[in-house]
Amino acid sequence: MITTGYGFDTTALEVASQHDLTGRRAIVTGGASGIGVETVRALATAGAEVTIAARDQDAAQRVATALMKATGNKTISTARLDLASPASVKAFARNWDGPLHLLINNAGVMATPLTRTPEGWELQFATNHYGHFALTTGLFNSLRAEGARVVNVSSSAHLMSDVVLDDIHYTHRAYDRWQAYGQSKTANILFGVEAGKRWLSEGITMNALMPGSIATNLQRHLTEEQLQAAIARSGSTTRRRKTPEQGAATTLVVATTPLLDGISGRYFEDCNEAEPSTGDNHVRGLAAYAQDPESAAGLWKHTEETLWALAHA
Repeated sequence: MITTGYGFDTTALEVASQHDLTGRRAIVTGGASGIGVETVRALATAGAEVTIAARDQDAAQRVATALMKATGNKTISTARLDLASPASVKAFARNWDGPLHLLINNAGVMATPLTRTPEGWELQFATNHYGHFALTTGLFNSLRAEGARVVNVSSSAHLMSDVVLDDIHYTHRAYDRWQAYGQSKTANILFGVEAGKRWLSEGITMNALMPGSIATNLQRHLTEEQLQAAIARSGSTTRRRKTPEQGAATTLVVATTPLLDGISGRYFEDCNEAEPSTGDNHVRGLAAYAQDPESAAGLWKHTEETLWALAHA
């Protein structure tokens, strides 16, 4: 198990202060809100050149302007990215030029009502997994150029559901917004498990994390009653909240710690590698199914085939 000396109360800036990222290029999806803003702030403070990839370009530009002033780093830029749109993802990857050292797959949607994309995909899986898979594979050559780290922001909600490969999009089963979110977060972890097998020789590593329970725009699809019901469902009535600055700390750890050199497929929480989950716990730990190599390979195959079929329709 990897332990770092950091913990629950650590902030992203505390982690960043231990690293010089001058000359490193980073992309943060969803970098215009929530923990994404704090991730950009910390990376820029450490000297990285950061691109904020977001749907709302006005919001992204406001964040970039504010953070350039706050950090003194003038190499913060923006680019439009809608992860639920395959065309947008393809355009973003096509327009990226040069090496990429850090890809922070941070954006996501959570617990939405049943919504389908124009392709017929359930929105949470389409955004949280398909979108980031297509983005990451689309940027493969830039990531490979000098070796890189891919960081997938997952969630303890992965403990609510494995990926149900035979009915990902709720065609034959009743829709449950939390199970749907959970399987998309499990997919974020399994992505790194299989990437470790396929890409380690290319110098690319991929690991996942749980940022913590944080009040952000991610909860915009939930009423307060629904949010409290979800907390109760997780089996915890005393879950401590983190600030966005604390929430981004684990992202910075996974992106920068030398302890993860050459390592993929791990899952972190509170800045340290998570222990295996136990019992009916939906709050802490790593589910065994999120480390299953056969499931990881099956998910990769399914995702490649799904995206290929769309591209050749």
